[in-house]
Amino acid sequence: MAVNIVIAGAGDMGFHLAEQLYYESKNIILIDLDKDVLDNIGSRLDVLTIEGDSASIDVLKKANIHNAELMLAVTTSEKTNICTAVLAKQLGAKKVIARVRNHDYLYPENKVYFENLGIDSIISPSMLCSKEISRLMKRSSFSDVIEFEDGRLSVVGITLDRYSPLINRKLSDTRTDPIFKEIRIIAIVRDQRTIIPRGDTFIRNNDHVFFISNNKSVNTVKDLVHHKEKDIHDVMLIGGDDLAYSTARELEGDYGVTLIHNEKERCKWLAERLDNALIIHGDYKNINLLIEEGLETMDGFLALTDSSETNIITSLSAKNHGVYKTIAHVDTREYIHISHSIGVDSLINKKLVAANHVSRYLKKGQVEAVSGIQGVEAEFVQYAVTKNNKLTKKNLKALHFPSTAVVAGVIRGEEVFIPDGQFQLQLYDKAIVLALPEAKPVLEKLFN
Repeated sequence: MAVNIVIAGAGDMGFHLAEQLYYESKNIILIDLDKDVLDNIGSRLDVLTIEGDSASIDVLKKANIHNAELMLAVTTSEKTNICTAVLAKQLGAKKVIARVRNHDYLYPENKVYFENLGIDSIISPSMLCSKEISRLMKRSSFSDVIEFEDGRLSVVGITLDRYSPLINRKLSDTRTDPIFKEIRIIAIVRDQRTIIPRGDTFIRNNDHVFFISNNKSVNTVKDLVHHKEKDIHDVMLIGGDDLAYSTARELEGDYGVTLIHNEKERCKWLAERLDNALIIHGDYKNINLLIEEGLETMDGFLALTDSSETNIITSLSAKNHGVYKTIAHVDTREYIHISHSIGVDSLINKKLVAANHVSRYLKKGQVEAVSGIQGVEAEFVQYAVTKNNKLTKKNLKALHFPSTAVVAGVIRGEEVFIPDGQFQLQLYDKAIVLALPEAKPVLEKLFN
């Protein structure tokens, strides 16, 4: 029987979640006030849509909320989300998650209030995105950083230029190199297309390559591609909304943060709440102002305004003025797909970050964690091997995994492995699988 999942809110986050579930043959019901948005999604995905207010009991009943395994309240209204989640739980939904903006709600001592209301989890896209930005700053050589089991295994992304020794080499040729014992190329983004590489795949100039590595060998990736890393000390941040505020709070203890925003009252508000950041009122679109405030001495530049175009253009300008690490927030999903060729080190979208975080609740089977990659069609799924079945009786090559998936890493007790085709899974292993959407149904059968 199909799993019934109700999503309130058909914006970028709601659509992204519905899109993920679409490939997994789950029964999805999407609620929104905007009929045009629902019609657009209904023409692209096989989901049931309901026009109406998700905080209405009648609308929730129409969505068969009493049968819902999961209710996701992710509209742009915090009050609607909280009300929807509370009602959904009272009406019989097994698990409910609400999207919020207020940072105070996320403090550990305040979460109990929401638990008492029956809300299983609350999430703030801004705070999740801020933590993602912090990770990217700490490993500034890479455009993408995903960690598993507290960093025991890491996936990092980097764009290869013509000076890289890997260019025009076949993947199978690299495997004789001892350095690839602890490192593996598991995905390539080329011309906005995600490739799960095989032995006969050639690596090309401007490929955006994803490596998996154990904790000790992450720095070896930089040596391998001849990429020099610079320590980040001083960061300029433009913008003043929730994302800019939460990011400045996240970073100000570790870096010198200069924040520039164009609204005077908001600057006063930020200055009262940030302890160490320097707050400057000014037009962040004016590159001369940014230079006057020290742009050319900065190691990092974060463009977090409410305009995707402004963020991209100012980040490119910062790059041209010698800033080592640039990150731009974009609200448009389409920009993410060109993130690896646009010239900005990292593009990030807080709604997609939050959707990837939520997606761990959407899986069935022996799934322990899920991580998506910005601008990449595939996602990582961490499965637990809980049965002595064919998974443990044959090596990976003999299991005939779908060509659109690969076992990227395995955690076995205190050991970590970067497996090849001869590797054999054991009971209680944690297998980290990179999969394109079409591979997920097959993987769920294999790991169940």
